[in-house]
Formats: sequence, structure tokens, C-alpha cells
Amino acid sequence: MSGIKSMKSIQDRAKHEQLIRDGYCVFENILDNNFLQQLRAITDQWVDRQTEEDKRHNRSTGSMIPTWKEPFIARLIAHPKALEALASIGFPEPKFSSGYIISKPAQSPPLFWHHDYAAWDDPAGFDEMPQQLFLMYYLVDTTAHNGCLRVIPGTHVHDNPLHVELEDAHDPKLKEAENLNLPAFSVRKDEVDVTVRAGDLVVGDSRLLHASQANQSNERRTVITLWYHPDMAALAEPVQAYIEGMSIGYAEQLEGKKPDIWPEWAIQTVEPLLARYKGDAEPLAYNRKRPMRGL
Repeated sequence: MSGIKSMKSIQDRAKHEQLIRDGYCVFENILDNNFLQQLRAITDQWVDRQTEEDKRHNRSTGSMIPTWKEPFIARLIAHPKALEALASIGFPEPKFSSGYIISKPAQSPPLFWHHDYAAWDDPAGFDEMPQQLFLMYYLVDTTAHNGCLRVIPGTHVHDNPLHVELEDAHDPKLKEAENLNLPAFSVRKDEVDVTVRAGDLVVGDSRLLHASQANQSNERRTVITLWYHPDMAALAEPVQAYIEGMSIGYAEQLEGKKPDIWPEWAIQTVEPLLARYKGDAEPLAYNRKRPMRGL
């Protein structure tokens, strides 16, 4: 079972309780303007390389560029204020596995409803403490007009009618937004807009149902999403082995197996945080199909 080793380690009890109850919380002013400008410049370069086929295939999501391709993001992965934020809600030793540069184009449709958890075969999959957290950094202020995050609070641990209506989040027809009348694109009476300022940090449980509003503005809306595991050592070994598989892109980058070799400073920055498993258990099977809990 994952969880907090000591309640005494929680400094920000309100945010901890919101994360456990609602599935998300927000920390303000984590990134300064200078760092934001650097991130915007670098992510713009990557997004500008997207082909027309990339754009068509990811019309709903926006770009899905693995962060292991860009060494500068090592500074974001190990950002002291972000790690302090996680420690303040009871997670002083998080491990990192992967991330994406997700840039929603101007005048693009909503992102479909989905969750990102894929270890539902683990008996602890419904424990109140998260096994996996997203850390989202929006590089511009977000509103309902330009594609802010939408969440359905509590759906990380409680059943919702939408759970049974959703299709596989990897289905091309969802990513390409072929039919906006599907339940995955619906407006829900229990949804909440999460609007933030550039530099804020959204922390969320990977089991939480989330989506985004359409980007009706004339500018791209970019978010960097990073995946952390707040207490990896407390998880069942098959889950740990599965998580290590999630980090393969970074593991290969750090081992020099990717075409573009990272500078030594970036390797040294990420290495201590990377999710590793030293046992011999078989990885838990990938399973994003959430069972109904009855709660």
C-alpha cells in the first residue's frame, strides 16, 4: 500500500486533504518569470517541429512530445520549489518516471475526459493515497477560453457515471476529435474548471477524471506534464517494476542509448529522482480499464 509514512511530515494539511479528497490541489508561484521565459522558448521550438500529420493525429490533446528529448527540462524535474511542495503534503521522497510537452493549438477542440492510471490490477489501486501524481506547469495563464484544465473532483477513488461511458483514451477517434458528441467530450454537471496563472503548479492523482476546455484563443496553450510516484518504495514490487518501465525513455537517455546525448549536468540532475526497481518481480500488466468500485 502506498502512503505517507508519518502524518508529522505534512506541513500543508489543507492541500494534502484536498488532494486526498478531491484528487488535486494547486500551488501558486512555483516558477519565476525568467524560468518561464526559458521554458516557453524551448517548448516553442519543439512544438514548431510538429508535422501536419502530428497535428491531425493529436487534434484534441495537442502535441505529445516526450520530455526526455529536452535536457533543459531536467531543471524542471528537479525544481526545488516543486519538490518542497510535494514534501509539504507528505511526499518527501518522490520518484520521477516520464513527462510530456503538451501544447494545445489555437482554435482547437476540447481534450476528452480520461484518467491516466494503468495499474488497476493492483489490489491497492483504490487506496486513498496516490501511487502516481501529475505535476502540470502551464506556461500561460489559463481560462475557460484558452483551454484550462477541467476535473471531476473525487473521481480518483469514487465511481462516476462517466467511468462506464468512456472509451480507451488511446483511441484515435478521441485524439483526432472526430466526434465531439461522444461522452468523452461532454459537459458534466459535476465538473470544475481549474484556472491557473503561468508558473503555478497543479498536482493531481493520476486516477482523477480530467479534460480541458477548447482553446478558443488565437495562441497556443502549452503545459508541461511530469509524472511522479510519491512513495514508490511502499508499492507492491510488481507495481514498482511496472513504474520502472514507464521511465525507460529517461533510463536510456541517462545511459547514452538515445541519439542525442545529454550533457552531464542534466544526467546528474535527473539521476537521483528517476524511478528505479532493483528486484526481480514481473511488471504488473498495463491496464487502464478502471473497474467499478461500488462507491
